[in-house]
Amino acid sequence: MNSYIEILRPGNAIMALIAVLLMAIVGHVYNWEIILGAITVFIATGAGNTINDYYDYEIDKINKPQRPLPSGRIKKENALYYSLILYFIAIIMGFIISFENGITVIICTILMIIYAYNFKQKCLIGNITVALLTGLTFVFGGLIINQLYTSIILGFFAFLMTLSREIIKDTEDIEGDLKENAQTFPIKYGSKNAVKLAVALNIITCLLSPLLYIYNIFSLFYMIIVLIADIIFIYTAILALRNQTKENLHKISGYMKIGMLIAFISFAVGSLI
Repeated sequence: MNSYIEILRPGNAIMALIAVLLMAIVGHVYNWEIILGAITVFIATGAGNTINDYYDYEIDKINKPQRPLPSGRIKKENALYYSLILYFIAIIMGFIISFENGITVIICTILMIIYAYNFKQKCLIGNITVALLTGLTFVFGGLIINQLYTSIILGFFAFLMTLSREIIKDTEDIEGDLKENAQTFPIKYGSKNAVKLAVALNIITCLLSPLLYIYNIFSLFYMIIVLIADIIFIYTAILALRNQTKENLHKISGYMKIGMLIAFISFAVGSLI
């Protein structure tokens, strides 16, 4: 894979893109603004991942040495310029869609830059920022289809799932974060407490998930599919409580990403059938 594509972390960027497309499916609205919005979110998320790698250069030498920057495949200053250009493109595209969407991209851009520069190393603040940005992708899509209320509800569920996964990822990355004097939750309060918080968030998400069916936001088919996601979240909770090694937490993080994707699929199916 080309290094300038790899640094965008296209897998994560596609997850953000899917949120916008999901809102189109939920609202049964399919137009050029949705396509442009999905591309905008992909570019903005890629820019965020790039500038995050720029500021995490020293940490990633320990935690993720295979990434384009610590491996030397991209020069550090080139990554910064690349990120800023991508942000500029995303903002312009946002304003082409609507004024509100353009402002949303600017807000997200500011949050992503502050997160990469400072918030990432703060106890829970960084995790909450990433989770908020994930939720805002749904709101961005909701603005396009004029269904802000529904997008906020779905964004809230995305917020909970992302916050749990981010805490797990921080617990996995303790070794490198310690060398950079970061004050993440697992560093400040211990791996076990961090895992317990992540597990509590997973349980809350599972308990709240039926509400989207009970309040007629989605059909019964949503419940059938989201149950699979809930089972995955419960399973990862059990695994995390049993074993907090870096290797196990990395595996759990991957399972949680799959669970999130299945939850997103349940949103789409529940609105179509």
